[in-house]
Amino acid sequence: MSSPLQIGLLVFPRVTQLDFTGPLQVFAMVPGAQLHLIWKRIEPVPSDSVLTLTPTTTFTDCPQLDVICVPGGAGTNDLLNDQEVLDFLRKQAEGAKYVTSVCTGSLALGAAGLLKGYRAATHWSAMEMLSQFGATPTKTRVCVDRNRITGGGVTAGIDFALTLVSMLIDRTTAEAIQLQMEYNPAPPFNSGSPDTAPAEVLALLRERGAQNQARRLEAVKRAAERVN
Repeated sequence: MSSPLQIGLLVFPRVTQLDFTGPLQVFAMVPGAQLHLIWKRIEPVPSDSVLTLTPTTTFTDCPQLDVICVPGGAGTNDLLNDQEVLDFLRKQAEGAKYVTSVCTGSLALGAAGLLKGYRAATHWSAMEMLSQFGATPTKTRVCVDRNRITGGGVTAGIDFALTLVSMLIDRTTAEAIQLQMEYNPAPPFNSGSPDTAPAEVLALLRERGAQNQARRLEAVKRAAERVN
């Protein structure tokens, strides 16, 4: 009998919950997979919404994972120069079959030195930051480059997870999960990308996110200096 797949997702303060709950739902439907929500300590972790998360294991107790996944969110800024987090990611990456992320979680992989020479995707607002870590920014919902699989912003996490399941198991399993979830998106508006959103909507979102963007740029700069 083969060993169960060990799949771990990092949770951290101010994580965007959909970044990891989308993939988590997909992975939870993989027969026999063991899932882990990982943080420094077993204590409630606030997301970027009203939802509070409870890790299931710590950095110290986490088994070697087949898949390590880092979601994104405003809290990513604090991960980029957190040596305890970066050391954990590097350690897990040595033995993992797949090193993955959703949204701005790719910046944490970059800060850990795990995206040098790889193509990678992320949220549109952080796309150009990837190059500071030696990665090639790739504008796509899911980017597969060898064993690095990175998803675009937030909702792309479901696409990422289904793609990964097709690689870990097979396409039929991935398609069965998609059908069980009735994942058949038909958005009411065509504003899901900066390329298609109305100019005033894009401007509004950039204005709202300006302060966080400035903090992220500073964190990326500090992390990139260390990596490079």
